[in-house]
Amino acid sequence: MFNFLVKGLLRDRHRSFFPVLITAAGVSLVVTYVSLFSGFSESMIYQNARFDTGHVKVVTRAYNELISQKPFDLGLLGIEDLMKTLAKENPEIIWTPRIHFGGLIDVPDENGETVAQGQVAGFAVDLQSDLEIKLLKLEEALKSGRLPAKPGEILISDALMNKLNLTVGDRVTMISSTMYGSMAIGDFNIAGSVKFGMQALDRGGIVASINDIRNFLDMDDGASEILGFFPDFEFHQPESEGIARSFNEKYTDEADEFSPQMITILDQNGLRRMLETFSSMVGVFLFTFVLVMAIVLWNSGLMNGLRRYGEIGVRLAIGESKGHVYKTLIYEGLVIGFIGSIVGTIFGLLFSLYLQEHGIDTTSYYKDSTMIMDSVMRAKISATSYYYGFIPGITASLLGVLMAGIGIFKRQTSQLFKELEQ
Repeated sequence: MFNFLVKGLLRDRHRSFFPVLITAAGVSLVVTYVSLFSGFSESMIYQNARFDTGHVKVVTRAYNELISQKPFDLGLLGIEDLMKTLAKENPEIIWTPRIHFGGLIDVPDENGETVAQGQVAGFAVDLQSDLEIKLLKLEEALKSGRLPAKPGEILISDALMNKLNLTVGDRVTMISSTMYGSMAIGDFNIAGSVKFGMQALDRGGIVASINDIRNFLDMDDGASEILGFFPDFEFHQPESEGIARSFNEKYTDEADEFSPQMITILDQNGLRRMLETFSSMVGVFLFTFVLVMAIVLWNSGLMNGLRRYGEIGVRLAIGESKGHVYKTLIYEGLVIGFIGSIVGTIFGLLFSLYLQEHGIDTTSYYKDSTMIMDSVMRAKISATSYYYGFIPGITASLLGVLMAGIGIFKRQTSQLFKELEQ
């Protein structure tokens, strides 16, 4: 029976060509959409983790309440001992301290008079660590100059460097406040400029040595936060939540606002809600797709039903039951859905591969964005990309046939011979 139906579909293109084409187009769209969602979600987690959140992060309770403001005056002290504790209890995690700070850069002339000023938001890291250089991809982001190698050297965003007419080797003065609220003024040399490809960082970002910034902000043996990363640099939600829960039960004191507290990446920057929203959007998209495509295939089935009116009448007249005719139409719909899903998946994967390699430049849409996200949106071909389109493709095709085939049961056998005579 199956071979008979397949041969019938192949020999009669009117019965299969347009339904397969419609299904393939829809499945291709689903595969591309799912791949874009996977790529966007993965990129958002990856970029936030390496620049801001880590996979897990240790901060004080007071800092966590104002974490969006990055208040380094509520940061951690005595981190040398805390780092040893973290490394001992969670050796599977790589730990690194950072300080987020803001301030004003003053560009003096040869007489020490101010020529230009600009606001900056920077982060201090261990520039002697290969981990930080790898995480921040400083060598790839370097636009001019070199990485800091001496005390008092910093990297500045390429956009800010051009805005203030600075060059490599220039000396600038940074003005901020210390951890204890007094004014902090320090001179720094520009070792190079960087461009990360994210508007939130490229507008006025600075990268400095954590030892220099500790001295500058009067944060001896201190840090804003301690970031933790899994060795494969992939976020593992169950493990990270278990580590955070275990740490908080042991070290977090509700009565002490400066006691350490561990949070995961999903507890920062609204990422949990954002990813849940994106997941819901995928569900809504798939439901809408199945509904719309089922209606289109229903109409296509009705048109085929009119064209095959005589054929179905003959089959009923010679004794074939209505249920069997209806069942064969369902089998045809499943075959069409399967073939269309395969074709659509192939084209969807090809288009997704192009978007994975080249991406879509979204710089113009995020000029004023403060979110940490890549300016180039790329797709990501994952395991779900290969099969995610099959379920809606076959479901829509089956629903279309189920609705279109109902008309068979409305046919009156007593009218068949009169119809055939006409």
